[in-house]
Amino acid sequence: MRTLKTLGSLTALVVLGSILTLAAGQQVPTFTPEQEARLQIREVMDGLYIIPGFDGGQSGGNVAVRVTDDGVIIVDNKFPYSFDFITEQVRKVTDQPIKYVLNTHHHDDHSGSNADFLPTAEVIAHKNARANIVRNNQPGAPRVIFADETAVFLGGVEVQMFHFGRGHTNGDAVAYFPDLRVVHTGDLFVYGQRLNGSTLSPFWDFGNGGSVLEWPATLTRLLALDFDTVIPGHGSIMTKADVRTFRGKLETVIDRVRAEIAAGTTRDDIASRVDTSDLDWPLAPGRIRNVFDELTGAP
Repeated sequence: MRTLKTLGSLTALVVLGSILTLAAGQQVPTFTPEQEARLQIREVMDGLYIIPGFDGGQSGGNVAVRVTDDGVIIVDNKFPYSFDFITEQVRKVTDQPIKYVLNTHHHDDHSGSNADFLPTAEVIAHKNARANIVRNNQPGAPRVIFADETAVFLGGVEVQMFHFGRGHTNGDAVAYFPDLRVVHTGDLFVYGQRLNGSTLSPFWDFGNGGSVLEWPATLTRLLALDFDTVIPGHGSIMTKADVRTFRGKLETVIDRVRAEIAAGTTRDDIASRVDTSDLDWPLAPGRIRNVFDELTGAP
């Protein structure tokens, strides 16, 4: 069942959101009027819009919407129940149909609506993202995949996709809008607060090929692109300098764990010895142990 439709008023939206509906095994969240207002489509610059997303639990990922005279290209598509919400948001800014859907990775707060888009649009992802979708029994496996890079051309607009290496997962892709000097990073870069006010921090998904050690080098390759504006996987519009800062924080976490290992700290004690509060990253103990494991080659 498709729910979370955009109606004529915020009050109607809240009423709809309060109907607890199960869709693809997920419960549609309830939003306050203030939260609903934050999730409405808005312009980034001429021809490019964003349907905001602040977290993986309530609002999903950021959806980039590139409008052309021949159709629409979107990057990511939130949850399995988000198809109607996304298409109705897009109709607020154009009558053109959505023809291409680009996945930044496989997590279902970013690719959850693939199956609903596939009958009318082409879904494109990195080959590892598709493999993760299939292995995790998620619906909507893309029909078109790429290894290192690809591009979509529509209505005189080019959108490029790149796989620069491992980080959040092994199938992370970046969507690049060269004419606008904008990138959508997926969860290779996240920033700010979730919809509930808690602070976002990076997640290295080891179960799906993620790597904290390779992540900084992946971001270095991303930073070689010519861009000014960044649409993160979750959070507000940012800048290239913010990606550099994020990369530096990752390197700091790695360096701190490495130093503790050199000092003889054990896996059981590592989380209590590595402080990330000055980075404004509330990393769970398990994530610190993940870094320990990757540095020591633990299985």
